Amino acid sequence: MDQPRPAPTPSPLTAPYWDACRRGELALQRCSGCGRFVHFPEPSCPYCGGAELRYETVGGRGAVHTFSVVHRTFLPGFATPYAVAWIDLPEGARVFGDVTGCPPEDVRVGMPVEVHFADLEGFGPMPHWRPAA
Repeated sequence: MDQPRPAPTPSPLTAPYWDACRRGELALQRCSGCGRFVHFPEPSCPYCGGAELRYETVGGRGAVHTFSVVHRTFLPGFATPYAVAWIDLPEGARVFGDVTGCPPEDVRVGMPVEVHFADLEGFGPMPHWRPAA
């Protein structure tokens, strides 16, 4: 029997991220001190130690920085093979996610991608990346 994919557990720190996903937007923390984007969410800036990190919507387009094709998974709900990647955004952030919409073997470094959202049953919209149109 197939098991469902595990759902994230939002916290006060990550709630604004998931709220943005429900609106169909990608929002990342941005440090008020140094101006850098922070992904994954952190309680303080890993670059300057600043404590004021507000969520800001970003454009949702980028390019694959590096990737890996997963052939064996230890979590339920993930059909192998699948590609996960670090994505460079023009805003200066690097985000992590899976690449969908093409065979995993077609993912390449430098490939232009865009965010899209798909519902995870029982949770709501989850961000994924696909080749840019």
